[in-house]
Amino acid sequence: MNFKEQAKYLPLGKGVKIVACDSNGVIALDKPEGILSHPNKDSEVNKSLLKAPYDSASQAYKVELEEGIQKEIHLLNRLDSATSGLILLTLNELTRGPILKAFENKAVKKTYEALVFGMPRKGNPLWKDRLSVRKAEGGVRASTGGTGNLGAETKLVRCKPIPGMPLLSLLTLMPLTGRTHQLRIQTSKRNIPIVGDRTYGDFQKNKSIARAKGIKRLCLHCVSMELTYSYLGKKVGFKALSPSPFKV
Repeated sequence: MNFKEQAKYLPLGKGVKIVACDSNGVIALDKPEGILSHPNKDSEVNKSLLKAPYDSASQAYKVELEEGIQKEIHLLNRLDSATSGLILLTLNELTRGPILKAFENKAVKKTYEALVFGMPRKGNPLWKDRLSVRKAEGGVRASTGGTGNLGAETKLVRCKPIPGMPLLSLLTLMPLTGRTHQLRIQTSKRNIPIVGDRTYGDFQKNKSIARAKGIKRLCLHCVSMELTYSYLGKKVGFKALSPSPFKV
């Protein structure tokens, strides 16, 4: 079987879809909110990107593509379970290193859409902050200021005001770094928290919009991912797109 045929056998999680798969085994999946990038324990397998065991040491799912044929499916990046959109895996061990190198070198172009309360102030569209990340109950937390030593940069590409009350905006954001909770903490710092963000957002506004409009999720979605990687001495381009789910 070639890689595209192998992809058909992937045990996709609930609501997960394949949106792109190239001949070298690189796959883009579109995951809904609430789905984990990988299980942290056996009981979470059915809530994850693939319904399969995950090995944290190799950062790969262990999948049986056909009876008796085991395959490692390498996870190349992650999204918070509350964030939806594009995430990359590969069926091919030879593409794993070059793509991870592209992420390390900030050569992967990712674009998100975020529905936020309010509107960003006019000014420099390049957001620069210093973040601190610490372990907390139930996961990790990021914050700005203090002794933060992690540079976080995001480009505000577009702002589309949403008519009506409360005042909302649909932002197109391009993170230039990949810090934990980066977009969530940077929007919160600028007083335009993402709708539905229970950690860094506005509790009262979230409660009101859930009651008025039925919006209860974190409104952050990865809409596109683009990169170039090396394979067998050649440069290969890969691009995946996912439509925004925020129709307001």
